[in-house]
Amino acid sequence: MRKEVREFRRNRFVIGTMAVLPFIFLITPMITIFKIPDSASGPQVKSAVGVISLLMLIIPIVIPPVIAAYSVVGERDQGTLEPVLTTPVRASELLLGKAVAAFVPSVAIAYAIYLVVLISVRFGAAHVVGTVVFHPPQLLAQLLFTPLLALWSIWVGIGISTRASDVRVAQQLATVASLPLLGFTSLLSFQLIKPSVPLAIGLALALLVADVIAWRLVSGLFDRERLVTGKEAGTPRQDGGLAG
Repeated sequence: MRKEVREFRRNRFVIGTMAVLPFIFLITPMITIFKIPDSASGPQVKSAVGVISLLMLIIPIVIPPVIAAYSVVGERDQGTLEPVLTTPVRASELLLGKAVAAFVPSVAIAYAIYLVVLISVRFGAAHVVGTVVFHPPQLLAQLLFTPLLALWSIWVGIGISTRASDVRVAQQLATVASLPLLGFTSLLSFQLIKPSVPLAIGLALALLVADVIAWRLVSGLFDRERLVTGKEAGTPRQDGGLAG
């Protein structure tokens, strides 16, 4: 994990871009929120707040794959992967360290942006908007789902990174593979599924279980020999022997 963090320090442009782009995407929806008067109807307010809520949940889905997809294939391109693979560490431990290194900045950025939105709504939006935004189940859903969605996207990104041969392809595939979660987040953001505290906790526990399963599955796909030699373990060599 410390090794991954040192890589981020040397490539601050990536982290800076990850932090700035979400703010740019939020400009128009936030202006819409500020223009809503106290006399606005309930559906109008819920629709505007739903857009903001959806963007808040998109951030932990879209940002982490940019880092996670680089975690394995990027090291292979740089020639630093083989020394790491020769260390006496299990695949699950190695990947968990990489996941934590991607998880911390991604979630920190997502929470920081969410805090800015909450403060802006508290002091700049109409009371009717604040009532919807600060609704306890809505707040709980945002706080619980942000790290869990980020973790899912990270495991998807790492899984693709272990099989891809190009960093840019891995990042693009990881981002696309995480997009189906948008359907789930849209139902909650626009309150097509009525948010409640029990529902938020139940869905959060389900996501946590899915994240643990994803960690195990990705660890099972991690093939040290293929990553070093480009061949699956047990595949025939040209001399008639078996690799591994």
